[in-house]
Amino acid sequence: MSAREPTDGGSLRERKRAAAKARVAEVAIELFAAHGYAAVSVAEICAAAEVAPRSFYRYFPAKEDVLLEPVREMADRAEAALAAAPAQLSDADALAFALRRLAEHMVDHWTRLTAYFDVIRETTAVRASPLVQLADRERSLADQLLARRRATPPPDWQTRLLVARSVAAFRVWLDEVRGGEVADPLAHFDRILAAR
Repeated sequence: MSAREPTDGGSLRERKRAAAKARVAEVAIELFAAHGYAAVSVAEICAAAEVAPRSFYRYFPAKEDVLLEPVREMADRAEAALAAAPAQLSDADALAFALRRLAEHMVDHWTRLTAYFDVIRETTAVRASPLVQLADRERSLADQLLARRRATPPPDWQTRLLVARSVAAFRVWLDEVRGGEVADPLAHFDRILAAR
């Protein structure tokens, strides 16, 4: 959950804003992991991240919104990876490509993600599981698949079902890896996704 590389090719100002927002979220989650969500104030987050409260509230409407930032980042990464998938791949293979890139990123940043998931598990501030919110981006992924093959929206049920199954497979993988009993997370990901 470090400041992510810009994937949208936006302006320098947009990229700086995204990096600053990611940095604030990273610092906040580190504080939540060390002291507990309820014990950390917005003022403490701002002091640790070296930002003004005004800037914090430009990035996040409320403290609990910080907890949704890593999920938004995961969804953005999946969408960027799908956009980068080779054009000749089928819809299923393009989705597998994108979700595999996301899984690789998560494995590479597992220590930080573990702290995040620990905070989520112990926090009542998040009303819905972050993984459920990741599933909320399924429609965007289905729309991207349509755009890849130059089809007319809305996505048909087969495309939506393909995306839903793939995202569900990703969520099952993540639950299993979080359980700590998976020796090779990426090989396990490949097995689960192949079974979708």
